[in-house]
Amino acid sequence: MPSLAVVVLTACSSWCLAPGAQSADALSSPRVAKAADRPAFYEPPATLPTRNGDVIRSERAAFHLDPLKLIKADASVERIMYRTTDHTGKPIAVTGTVLTPKKAHPGPRPIVAFAPGTQGLADKCAPSRQMAEGTEYEALPIKHLLDQGWAVVVPDYQGLGTPGVHTYMAREAQGRAVLDSLRAAQRLQGAHLPNAGPVALYGYSQGGGASAAAAELAPSYAPELKIKGAVVGAPPADLDAVAANLDGSAYGAFFNYSLSGLGAAYGIDIEPYLTRHGKRVTGDLRDNHCTTQAIAKYPFLQSRSLTMDGRPLTERLKSAPWKKIVADQRLGTQRPAVPVLVSHSRLDDVVPHKVGEKLASDWCRLGATVKYTSNHVPGHIAAAAATSSTAAPWLKDRFTNKTAPNTC
Repeated sequence: MPSLAVVVLTACSSWCLAPGAQSADALSSPRVAKAADRPAFYEPPATLPTRNGDVIRSERAAFHLDPLKLIKADASVERIMYRTTDHTGKPIAVTGTVLTPKKAHPGPRPIVAFAPGTQGLADKCAPSRQMAEGTEYEALPIKHLLDQGWAVVVPDYQGLGTPGVHTYMAREAQGRAVLDSLRAAQRLQGAHLPNAGPVALYGYSQGGGASAAAAELAPSYAPELKIKGAVVGAPPADLDAVAANLDGSAYGAFFNYSLSGLGAAYGIDIEPYLTRHGKRVTGDLRDNHCTTQAIAKYPFLQSRSLTMDGRPLTERLKSAPWKKIVADQRLGTQRPAVPVLVSHSRLDDVVPHKVGEKLASDWCRLGATVKYTSNHVPGHIAAAAATSSTAAPWLKDRFTNKTAPNTC
């Protein structure tokens, strides 16, 4: 994984030269991307299928490992739209990508649901679009899973690519999208994947939270899936602790993502909280920039600079309705029925290490089988590689039915 400096320099060159990008002054308020900006594939039909995980449509796609599109992953790639449900239980359509390696695999080919980390809020940031363009920053860990001979399905999450604001950090919506992506991969005609074979969950950062949520939700939401284990890297399991760490940091834009995402998930209009400048920044993040560009354009973004009353938004999280909303996203209150690997760097500068450590401890107290592993890789971005290298052998053991290690 690249260092933060490399990510930021790459991002700056991207957003500075991006055609059609709007300046913050061109926006008066947060808005949802217009349908005209969205490829036809991402427009849901009027009527959805009856089962969660049913495939609505699919098309051939590509997974380029570089922005020049010189290197393709050695896999068959299908972009999909499938049915899932939001946090209220309402049926919705989301998109994703199913990748089947051309490398042979003995026995039923396992499927790994790769829950993406923070991509951004703009529709163009959907992993299914970035993978095709060669700009997906998690391309290497995805490729690493494919190299093992495992199929991979990468969900886009609610509102990322499809209509509406991406419900960033909404625990149930993210977990359900991950579980239903596995169902969709199993049901995708032409992918030739076993419809009742072994599967696993994998995620880092936002994806670590989504993987954790999926592991907690699976016994009641998708009991038929034969989940062998869940990899949970740098999970934002306690949003209060993460928000306090993010506000004003190099990753301050992520805090704004959370306000937009949770507001959208719970039907809260966030405009009354924001100044004209706050609305412009929020609209710019929703419409124009993916994660690396947002980090470069809005480093050290302080929420107090966006609010009508000049108070940091962390104070808002302590009062209604936000206090309960944030509490609803807490992970570690339900026992995963499958073994979990929790990986976290002690030098993480985005999600405090104590948050991942606490999640592992909470699951241990609930009786889960947990392997907790830490490292000293400096920085949130770089530490993703440590999770990837630890995860592959751990998942291989789960797929071969070896006894899961337990550090509880």
